[in-house]
Amino acid sequence: MLQQFDPRNRDILVYVNGKLAHRDEAGVSPFDSVVQGGDAVWEGLRLYDGRIFRLREHLARLRASAQALAFSEIPSDEEMIEAIRRTLEANQMRDEVHIRLTLTRGVKITSGMDPRLNQSGPTLIVLAEYKRPVYDPSGIRLITASIRRPTADVLDPKIHHNNLLNSILAKIEANVAGADDAVMLDARGFIAETNATHLFFVQSGVVRTSRPVACPEGITRQVVLELCEEAGIPSEVGDLTLAEAYKADEAFCTGTMGELAPVVEIDGRTIGTGERPVLRELTSRFREKTQREGELVISR
Repeated sequence: MLQQFDPRNRDILVYVNGKLAHRDEAGVSPFDSVVQGGDAVWEGLRLYDGRIFRLREHLARLRASAQALAFSEIPSDEEMIEAIRRTLEANQMRDEVHIRLTLTRGVKITSGMDPRLNQSGPTLIVLAEYKRPVYDPSGIRLITASIRRPTADVLDPKIHHNNLLNSILAKIEANVAGADDAVMLDARGFIAETNATHLFFVQSGVVRTSRPVACPEGITRQVVLELCEEAGIPSEVGDLTLAEAYKADEAFCTGTMGELAPVVEIDGRTIGTGERPVLRELTSRFREKTQREGELVISR
């Protein structure tokens, strides 16, 4: 799986601290914290017919992450929503759009790691692209990475930060192995998530996913658990091993960029028989929910 360039994005405008500029001209200072040390937080949002699904939940997670990193200033929800609206309007976008919302600690007065060098407030970046769900709907193949997900005593996964080297190293292993993505384990050897998404497994009609001890509390992950309850599908959150994953009847991954996507193979083991009744039901309900819910940011 390799994302392809969408020609509709050739001349998009990107928002950086109040200014909109062509994608080839937009930029941040070399003194910005995101350049200096990945010192930033981010969210992925998806636009459905002018509405952003679970917008307030995403903004709450962004705010909580920034607070955990002791950002001295955090824009209000209204300020961030207005920046998103301006960006979408400038690009005349209303559907099939993924938004990367980034908040950095801001520009430093001189190069260095000390947050006291940040004296000019945060940097807000809104990158909106035409981007359909990125995973192959026929299914993806995973391998298990040697790179582990850090736990809270190393770097709390509840902080949705921009320092993504841990994920990138795992993705490199997947690329070398010819797989689409990588399963990442926690320090105890239990499944955390993939390098980019949460994982769910179905066994004997029960939907199971990992505890968020070494993975973020995903927004789409939570939606899936809610859908299970609405549909009367049993679900469990707990520690999961690779052996349990290999014998699952169904497996799928979840995320804002890829929505719900089937997993057909892990470490060379075929998952299930190809029949995915539970995923089919959840996907149908997810699509219905994204069409009727969400905060309107672009009107017709």
